[in-house]
Amino acid sequence: MALLQLKSIHLGFGLPALLESINFSIDNGERVALVGRNGTGKSTLLKIIDGEITADGGEIIHQQGLRITRLEQEVPSNLEGSVYDVVAEGLGDLGKIIADYHHVIHELDKPGNMDRMEKLQTAIEHANGWEMEQTINQTLSRLGLPEDTLFETLSGGLKRRVLLARALVNNPDLLLLDEPSNHLDIEAIQWLEEFLLSANITLIFITHDRAFLKRLATRIVEIDRGQLNNWPGDYDTYLKRKQAALEEEETQNALFDKKLAQEEVWIRQGIKARRTRNEGRVRALKKLREERSQRRQRSGTAKMQIQDAEKSGKIVIEAENISYAYSDNLAPIIKDFNLTVMRGDKIGIIGPNGVGKSTLINLLLGRLQPQSGSVHIGTNLEIAFFDQLRTQLKMNLTTQENVAGGSDHVTINGKQKHVISYLQDFLFAPDRARAPITKLSGGERNRLLLAKLFATPSNMLVMDEPTNDLDIETLELLEELVMNYQGTLLLISHDRAFIDSVVSSTLVFENGSVNEYVGGYEDWLRQRSKTEETRKTDQKKVQKEEKTTVNKLSYKDQRELDQLPKKIEELEQEITGLHAEMSEPDFYQHDPSLVDEKTNKLAEVEKDLNQAYKRWEELENSRETS
Repeated sequence: MALLQLKSIHLGFGLPALLESINFSIDNGERVALVGRNGTGKSTLLKIIDGEITADGGEIIHQQGLRITRLEQEVPSNLEGSVYDVVAEGLGDLGKIIADYHHVIHELDKPGNMDRMEKLQTAIEHANGWEMEQTINQTLSRLGLPEDTLFETLSGGLKRRVLLARALVNNPDLLLLDEPSNHLDIEAIQWLEEFLLSANITLIFITHDRAFLKRLATRIVEIDRGQLNNWPGDYDTYLKRKQAALEEEETQNALFDKKLAQEEVWIRQGIKARRTRNEGRVRALKKLREERSQRRQRSGTAKMQIQDAEKSGKIVIEAENISYAYSDNLAPIIKDFNLTVMRGDKIGIIGPNGVGKSTLINLLLGRLQPQSGSVHIGTNLEIAFFDQLRTQLKMNLTTQENVAGGSDHVTINGKQKHVISYLQDFLFAPDRARAPITKLSGGERNRLLLAKLFATPSNMLVMDEPTNDLDIETLELLEELVMNYQGTLLLISHDRAFIDSVVSSTLVFENGSVNEYVGGYEDWLRQRSKTEETRKTDQKKVQKEEKTTVNKLSYKDQRELDQLPKKIEELEQEITGLHAEMSEPDFYQHDPSLVDEKTNKLAEVEKDLNQAYKRWEELENSRETS
């Protein structure tokens, strides 16, 4: 029996209906990706499944006692307290008691806390809650979360990890995720992928991240014009079958319209034809008219285009030995960095959140001055800047006013175009074009910012996280535009597929420096792997040479030190093997005990590796040079 079934679910929200008598089911262990354009009802469907929204009609059937948890797209603004408090909230009232107990046992020296601890212990025992307390601790440990840190002081990525922990402590049978990778850096996204693959949880998730989707989805379900369509197989198979289905739909619609037109000609013939007409044929025509009137046309595709300005100078930016620190007391986030950007270069910038990617962009554009070194800006630069915080949008203006000011027209490639028509190219209906932008969704605001940028000619695009909140279809159109752009591109993005498609080189924040690599994200991974192998080889050579210049350790310690490199290499190989085994698509279909065994083994080997590195450092530091 399926974990969950939706039968003939209908939801209005105006005409046409958002969801029209849809059917859906999910089995244990499936990871279903829910796709569709912005505004088609994906998030609404998750809320119906979760029970937050009640459908106008239909039936939801699920297994008795089914636990469903939903991770929302946005981080709630009203969450307070420590990480432990927020995670424990996932257990409701019992979680509050356990959180109070957690704080009391850390402050037993305070007056009255011994008595309070005993009362809380009694309450936990009465609710059979000790197992839940252990679950909270294990979840915090598994997700690497600082339990006593205040939630409001965390980065956006860590906050989402805490919310995931809160969702998981209830041990859900079905986990609903709405854009879980949004605003996470690549490292955090990869961690989330590995975690969800290893957790063996049944998932329904919404994402615009195609690499994330391809890695996780066992089935794809699409919402299109109020209908829910099932597409077994991977994402590439879905794209091919979807295109074939759209072409077939277009052919059938054309045949239908031709038949309707012929029947309309017949019914309008002269008196003689009407005297002899077949009443059954007339009824059939009425039915054709009714069917045609109820047909829902597929929404138009965005028609974005980038205006090219005159060419910039050949050298766009030249940075020489630049360094920058946030204050004199902090280490520089950028040190002795050199870069030459030539006209037409497309450069991606990769690194964890908060590492300094936006700061680097501002240094290269002259918005910040380096504390040492110099930056030379080329000639004839016309820059279009996409800011992930959307600060260029004025919240007190309408969509139309943000793009055209007080004018009714914009000039696109030398030709005037009505602003409403221009905004329709970005999928804004006239009523949305005249609406205050406070009414727009995140995806709509991103499209609006693109419309504003592309209304001005440019020969350099600077884009800071342009893919957040865009549906996949609009994202792929943007990708194609940027690929064909004749100017220069600086791109900050955590979207691995987007980076791989559009950039010719990448700047990567790693190991305290910024390094340049040829190609995109996957190219960087390959080059990094080779660099790491070279580093290990050089390290072994240095160790061998140093043996002649250092005092001897005791026989036992020297023997241990000599064996550590081989031990570390073996542990690293074992970790690589376990990761490869656990990444197999069918790994989590095995017996749960085997999955737990491998997961525990991985944790054990990683712990051994950390201890081996620590011991190696201790032994090296204990030696004195001669």
